[in-house]
Amino acid sequence: MILYDRFWQTMKNCGESTYTFINNYNISSSTIDRIRKGKGITTTKLDDFCKIFHCKVEDLIEYVEDPEQQ
Repeated sequence: MILYDRFWQTMKNCGESTYTFINNYNISSSTIDRIRKGKGITTTKLDDFCKIFHCKVEDLIEYVEDPEQQ
């Protein structure tokens, strides 16, 4: 499963907020909500966030095996 903990840490480190994503970068509130709920987002959105943060994808997401599926 994909975890977004790194996304929130990178956002904090860069001094951005969900408000700036929505109002300055035209990221939809539904995308932010999907991240909050741990749901999938498109690679296009990951690319957008990498451009905003000037980071790599691994600074935003992490894959860990789902213990329920082992």
